[in-house]
Amino acid sequence: MIRLLVADDHPIIRQGLRQILKNIPDISIAAEAGSGDEAMQKAAADDFDVVILDISMPGKNWLDVIRESKIIKPRLVFLVLSRHADIQYALTAFKAGASGYLTKNNIAEELIVAIRKVYSGENYISPDFAGKLAQYATAGISADKLPHDLLSPNEFKVLCMIARGKTIKQIAEEFSLGQSTVSTYKSRIMQKMGIDTNADLIRYGLEHDLVD
Repeated sequence: MIRLLVADDHPIIRQGLRQILKNIPDISIAAEAGSGDEAMQKAAADDFDVVILDISMPGKNWLDVIRESKIIKPRLVFLVLSRHADIQYALTAFKAGASGYLTKNNIAEELIVAIRKVYSGENYISPDFAGKLAQYATAGISADKLPHDLLSPNEFKVLCMIARGKTIKQIAEEFSLGQSTVSTYKSRIMQKMGIDTNADLIRYGLEHDLVD
């Protein structure tokens, strides 16, 4: 029996996971947590096989939960659950020690397979990421390199401006460039970093301290 700790601050998500797994004989949700701190405490206090961990909970940061829990229990396996379908979140999760990364929009189709894979010692990532991972491998990104390290100096400057909430027009005026040139930089940034939306560019910049 695969014993799970499900850590998500939304009761409806936890209930949904229970519904998906209720008739699966080899998987059992043994405990639940609603915050990073509670997840850390329960992971340390009991013996679970897999922790399903949401990345947007209150309290202790999800990355710290993974790192600190694995110091106490190195064999504990983490399957990260996220609404962010962006490759840099997956890479960050694996670098922190997670064994799997699953987006919430694919829970019903992938959850059982993902749990069994990470429990068996394999890594799991949503098939949606396969193409982006190939791009990263082709570009030569290593586990120790961050996505923005691939950017040219001008692309990096544009990323920082976008992270500050600047528009294409404002960036063009700031650097005395044409708006079409800035738009081209932005497209290259998104392609190189595997990011699909402006909001996620801003979030990335904030999370990686690219904003003054």
